[in-house]
Amino acid sequence: MDSEITKNIPRQQTPLANTLPLLPLKNVIILPKSILPIIVGRTMSIRAVEEALRHDKILFISTQKNADVENPTEKDVFEYGTRATILQIMRMPNGALKILVEGISRARIIKSENQDGFINIHYEDLSTHVENSTDLQALWRNVKKLYEDYAKFNDKVPHDLMTLVKDVQDMDTIADTLAVHLNLSFYERQEILETVDLKERLLKLSKFLTQEIEILETEQRIKGRVQNQVEKNQREYYLTEQIKAIQKELGREDHQSEIVQIRNKVKSLNLPEEANEKVEKELKRLEQMPPLSAEAVVSRNYVDWITSLPWNEQSKDRISIVQAEAILNKKHAGLSKAKERIIEFIAAKKYSKSLERSPIICLVGPPGVGKTSLGQSIAESLGREFVRISLGGIRDEAEIRGHRRTYIGALPGKIIQAMRKAKTMNPVILLDEIDKMTRDIHGDPAAALLEVLDPEQNKFFVDHFLEVEYDLSKVMFVATANMIDGIPLPLYDRMEIITLPGYIDEEKITIARKFLLPKSLKEHDFEPQKFKLSDELLELIVSQYTREAGVRQLERLINKLIRKSIQELLKDKKKTSIEITKDLIQEWLGFPKYKKTSLDQSKERFGLATGLAWTESGGDILEIESTILSGKGNVTLTGQLGEVMQESAQAALSYIRSRAKVLNINNSFHSNKDIHVHLPEGATPKDGPSAGITMCVALVSALTKNPTRSEVAMTGEITLRGRVLAVGGLKEKLLAAQQHGIKTVLVPKENEDDIREMDKEVKTNLKVVFVENMDQVLENALVNNPFTHGPKKIRRKKRTKKNN
Repeated sequence: MDSEITKNIPRQQTPLANTLPLLPLKNVIILPKSILPIIVGRTMSIRAVEEALRHDKILFISTQKNADVENPTEKDVFEYGTRATILQIMRMPNGALKILVEGISRARIIKSENQDGFINIHYEDLSTHVENSTDLQALWRNVKKLYEDYAKFNDKVPHDLMTLVKDVQDMDTIADTLAVHLNLSFYERQEILETVDLKERLLKLSKFLTQEIEILETEQRIKGRVQNQVEKNQREYYLTEQIKAIQKELGREDHQSEIVQIRNKVKSLNLPEEANEKVEKELKRLEQMPPLSAEAVVSRNYVDWITSLPWNEQSKDRISIVQAEAILNKKHAGLSKAKERIIEFIAAKKYSKSLERSPIICLVGPPGVGKTSLGQSIAESLGREFVRISLGGIRDEAEIRGHRRTYIGALPGKIIQAMRKAKTMNPVILLDEIDKMTRDIHGDPAAALLEVLDPEQNKFFVDHFLEVEYDLSKVMFVATANMIDGIPLPLYDRMEIITLPGYIDEEKITIARKFLLPKSLKEHDFEPQKFKLSDELLELIVSQYTREAGVRQLERLINKLIRKSIQELLKDKKKTSIEITKDLIQEWLGFPKYKKTSLDQSKERFGLATGLAWTESGGDILEIESTILSGKGNVTLTGQLGEVMQESAQAALSYIRSRAKVLNINNSFHSNKDIHVHLPEGATPKDGPSAGITMCVALVSALTKNPTRSEVAMTGEITLRGRVLAVGGLKEKLLAAQQHGIKTVLVPKENEDDIREMDKEVKTNLKVVFVENMDQVLENALVNNPFTHGPKKIRRKKRTKKNN
């Protein structure tokens, strides 16, 4: 084929010495003694080949610096190239040429010139500098050893090349041949081509061989790891298939498919790393156990609990202040402070998107005022799930933290159970009756609640059953209690206390009209137009048939009236509705059970003082009686008084003794007179310091024969120096005074701010007098000024009258 092409090309005279046509190549470098096939397609390259065919088939081959250049010049090719001869040539159908060339020697371009559409260059051959020295022999041995190592890692090394390396005849040629068969980059081959000195070339070859060996070693290690992993996976697959076959024979195929389903569910839950490891460990144990064994049941129960808890699910808060206010006002009458605090939290949540920590609220108030239902309303106003946990009577710490799995029938604590029930991470959990917990040898549940109610710790709450951390920081805890005294101090410190006072009569009537009556009528499917109850009769029921701070008894009475009305309509079908009257109330509910305490309205109220008391069912008045008898200075206190109240009586007596001269009292009264103080309703236990000033007034009145004012009531704690200290329960006490027709109430000066915060309805028709000491109390409570009026004057008048 090459002879035919040559015939068609006119031969010219031999060109000048060291002048050859240039064949630029892209991304290909030819080394001396190497044979390479080349596709020649560019016009200038084809003309260069044709020019070479005219003159001994010799041409100069050099590589382009940039393969993107289509018409290269001398500056676009490397200065160093290879003088090569064309061995074969074949013309392609598309006009391109396919040639086979062999490198002859290294050469360098001296200058170039354009000629008939190709580049003609002047060159010089570069002969290899070979110095047969010890260094050269050492370098060659190193190259030979490296190449032998290289051949161990590379199966593609030609066998005859290894023979040439061992029986070396021409180091120069073999060095270039080794470079051809190495996996070198484009620039590394050019670097070898430009290195004329054999020692330098062998050094570079050693460097490239070392790099290749390191790469091949790394590849082999990676390949070995991959192979081991593949073998391991194949082994596991094989064993798993065998186990499946065995399980199928034993009838346990469903057990394995169930475990697969659990694994898929665990992946979708995105569990924390610790929980994920625990579940995987239990699942591996389950795979090895018979499905009906006791251990398998325990492990399966544990996995069920882990996978049924909410780990990432949260309900979206309803951040609407107007909507929250509407829900709270619709569900509850009064309770302004509690509602205000809830609205504050919603407003803060709306303003700050990063606020995640929820407040821990404790609602304290008497039974029936709506603490539990307020917790439900909080959840509804926020758009969160609501779960109630009853803590009354709990005495075991495990009820909060759960039991360890070593015990038969072990379960998580009430907190984790509530989270499972809520199905979200941010529910409202009501801790009901937190003051009713007790403790015994099994531990203190209140201590276990410390971690739950501490915002700094509850993010890492650990239940004994789960044994993994669970985040409670997004939960809003609302606790309820009847008495603050029953709440342990560390728990009290972690909560925000909101006091819910008892309802006044007007509030109870409003609640009955807006909430209780519609609710009861709906429960009994009784049409509202068939049941008529006026506000006057509602007030009668509230005041004379109930005595409570809340409305539970009132609700029961309303239910009873509705049931009686239904019964009456069924008996007399001619009636279409029932109008409740006073006689019907007396017939159906009986005679009034609670009547107002009758006050002594006589003018000679010697030794009698009216006090105000707080009870769990609201406020009440308390008339304290005292009498002075001849004796030896004994003091008797009756009426089932507690220790604090007895101490208040002793403090009042000591104050009177210290002020006997000012009060015109005989200094020896404590040694020749017996004193008896009595509080009526002796079957009812009484305690507290707030009756101190009342007992003091009663004693001064009895000792000075100075009557007390019947329209005046009082409350306050007394000290030995006669100071009047603040007391609690003022709202209920003022309501009781209002209901019993009291006109003036003596209140400690320290409680002035509490009085100002109260609603106007509480203070209606009451004159509140703030007192700081007993002198002011006595001046307002006694008919005559005790500091100008004494017992001698009274006795003198009596003797004069007797003589007459």
